[in-house]
Amino acid sequence: MKIALAQINPTVGDFAGNVEKILAYAEQAAQAGARLVVFPELALCGYPPADLLEKHDFVARARIAAGEVAVWTAEPGRPAVLCGSVLATSAEIGKQVWNAALLIDQGKVQFTQHKMLLPFYDVFDEQRYFEPAKTQLLTELDGQPLAITICEDAWNDKSFWPRQMYPLDPVEELMKQWESLSESAKARPRVILNISASPFWHGKQDVRREMLAALARRHGAYVAMVNQVGGNDSLVFDGTSLAVRPDGRVAAHGASFVEDLVLLDTDADAVAPGRPLESETELTWKALVLGTRDYVRKCGFAKAVLGLSGGIDSALVAAIAVEALGAENVLGIGMPSEYSSLGSIEDARALARNLGIRFELLPIHQVFAQYQQVLDPLFAGTRFGLAEENLQSRIRGGLLMAISNKFGALVLTTGNKSEMSTGYCTLYGDMVGALAVIGDVMKLRVYKLSEFANREREVIPRATIEKPPSAELRPDQKDTDSLPPYDVLDPILEAYVERYWSAERIAEEQGVDLALVRQVLKLVERSEYKRQQAAPVLKVTQKSFGMGRRFPIAVKVQV
Repeated sequence: MKIALAQINPTVGDFAGNVEKILAYAEQAAQAGARLVVFPELALCGYPPADLLEKHDFVARARIAAGEVAVWTAEPGRPAVLCGSVLATSAEIGKQVWNAALLIDQGKVQFTQHKMLLPFYDVFDEQRYFEPAKTQLLTELDGQPLAITICEDAWNDKSFWPRQMYPLDPVEELMKQWESLSESAKARPRVILNISASPFWHGKQDVRREMLAALARRHGAYVAMVNQVGGNDSLVFDGTSLAVRPDGRVAAHGASFVEDLVLLDTDADAVAPGRPLESETELTWKALVLGTRDYVRKCGFAKAVLGLSGGIDSALVAAIAVEALGAENVLGIGMPSEYSSLGSIEDARALARNLGIRFELLPIHQVFAQYQQVLDPLFAGTRFGLAEENLQSRIRGGLLMAISNKFGALVLTTGNKSEMSTGYCTLYGDMVGALAVIGDVMKLRVYKLSEFANREREVIPRATIEKPPSAELRPDQKDTDSLPPYDVLDPILEAYVERYWSAERIAEEQGVDLALVRQVLKLVERSEYKRQQAAPVLKVTQKSFGMGRRFPIAVKVQV
């Protein structure tokens, strides 16, 4: 059987657009001679739909959309379609909807499989919404048995994972059923299909490939996984769909971070050519570009605005925005105060020239002086300090939001994960905006991404990359006045924020003074209230701030 894997970029709630995309790719699959075309998890409604699943009209629209796909398959010669959709339950007890895979052929839904394993960790909260499948059954198409699974259902192989998350393994149960088939059916190739919406994080692609290969070898089956691509809110889906042979070798693979259609022919003995190796930095770059593009456009906007300080963080965000949206759709605003160096202003200008974006200078000296004058009766007799530093940042945030309101451009925040971790950022100041593009990128990785941005020509000026980082909110300020050097800080933060290591373990394994580690961890804990008011963060690591990392604000934590 020739099976097409269609990794598409659906938009949550855009049923008409999603159906149009599904039918367009189904037509391409038909032209390629496929008998079955497979689409991602919840492709009809988009993933993740969150509390939209609790709206009856949303679920009803999904049923109508499935009917439109069924009508398309009614015409002779067209392939069957396997796609994900939300489906209303009929039971009076339990959740109201299933996460379902619909096998549609010859004008109607021929088979439905509900998702059995509902993840409830990290960014996933599917047990909040879905009723789990009670049974897992094989189906067939043209006499070819098919084992249909939905994302997590294939992620519980006891032979691969050192610890299983669930007591049941749906794939194992389906393969047991295979043994009871007729001899003629068992003579057909074993085929396991998996429709997924699997978000990207560093190393995820390698894990998926190794897991699917282990599954294929264990069960002697072709394993084909089609994965959603695109950005939806904080999540970025990389696609990278895979078909693996029974011997574990890759038979076909989709591209990363773009829509694609790939073919698996179970009657052929094909092995896919090796994929070009992409570094972690390149994959992160692509994820951030796609996440930014889809966030802006799926929210109904076309343009973005951001503050350009002459620093490396804002420079990187500007470079990402230009690749995502086009130079004509990005506006950079320089907002120097009396503490901004002439070099920083010139670096911002040079960056704008290199990127080809519009750049406007709005000095804030006068506004800052007026604020100080108004506050003088209250601040009299106190030293210049954090309040005055943050005031400059908040003036800049207010100006950016005014520009956003006037011209309909989304504000992109420019803070990195190191800053968000330690609270080295200003609420209602540099944290103001619609999207935290690099909020899941530690400072050291910011430098790597900036070098990647300069891979073909100088985009980010060398002076921006090489100068010591500074917020420039007081005379001669440096980040190291408040924080350890980033080559010390970032490994501590990664161990604590992403892996939940204790202070003692971090100090011992990294060879860092325990008192310094505890000082850093206290900054992390004290800043939770800031992070919970931050713009959505594009997730590119295994543990990002936002929906996948949930901690109380008012809490006493021993570090």
